[in-house]
Amino acid sequence: MTLRGVLLDLDGTVYHDDNPLPGAPEAVGRLRDRDLSLCFFSNNPLYGGEAYVDRLQSMGVDARPGEACSSAVVTREYVDRHHAGDDVFVIGSASIRDRIDDGDADVVEEPAGADVLLASWTDDFHYSDMVDALRALDTGTAYLGTDPDPTFPGPDGHPVPGSGAILRAITGVTERDPDRVLGKPSDVAVEAALDRLDHDPGEILVVGDRLETDILLGERAGMETALVMTGVTDDAKLAASDVRPDHVLDSLAEVDSVL
Repeated sequence: MTLRGVLLDLDGTVYHDDNPLPGAPEAVGRLRDRDLSLCFFSNNPLYGGEAYVDRLQSMGVDARPGEACSSAVVTREYVDRHHAGDDVFVIGSASIRDRIDDGDADVVEEPAGADVLLASWTDDFHYSDMVDALRALDTGTAYLGTDPDPTFPGPDGHPVPGSGAILRAITGVTERDPDRVLGKPSDVAVEAALDRLDHDPGEILVVGDRLETDILLGERAGMETALVMTGVTDDAKLAASDVRPDHVLDSLAEVDSVL
């Protein structure tokens, strides 16, 4: 197999909070030296691609314009494509609300009568949000989530609740699963990554720290997969999972062993 592109997760793979993981910037540099196409892809729904490029560059990582994507980006693209002109009620952060409102759909303040309920991460999630979800989700309402991550690493490295936890809370009260969850490992995320890397799936290596998103995306798409043990996955989770990476690395710094 000839590798031509690398799909890189961010939090837990390239950095923790605002700190690059040891050897990560140098590893990205070595990928550049091999003339591989790169796509940095985060399931964090707070920021768009340009913000992630700026963040990576501030850490000394050689990221370039157009090379980063996120669940926020693919969610906006999906809503614009499939729900242009629809009324969208958002349970989530101000950033995802503004991103959707700047597109082809209309963000509304009242849940009743909405065409779409979009749920995402917010640290202001409240009992009232579950009430709003009940009001929004009638039989004709589409139910979307930005990403499935139940947790993400906090500033101290310990996990904190993510979008997946909010989706589960809403599902618990409404007794309805989302129609689509748009971040990794969805087909929408696969399409976004392939558009940016412009290579066949078999020519792409996925590197990430989460089995059920990063590695599962690669497995479903026919990509080579490498799990790094610098994020949410430990030996016990790996042993118990049905998702099997092609390679297991201590960190991104060991990516040369795959190449």
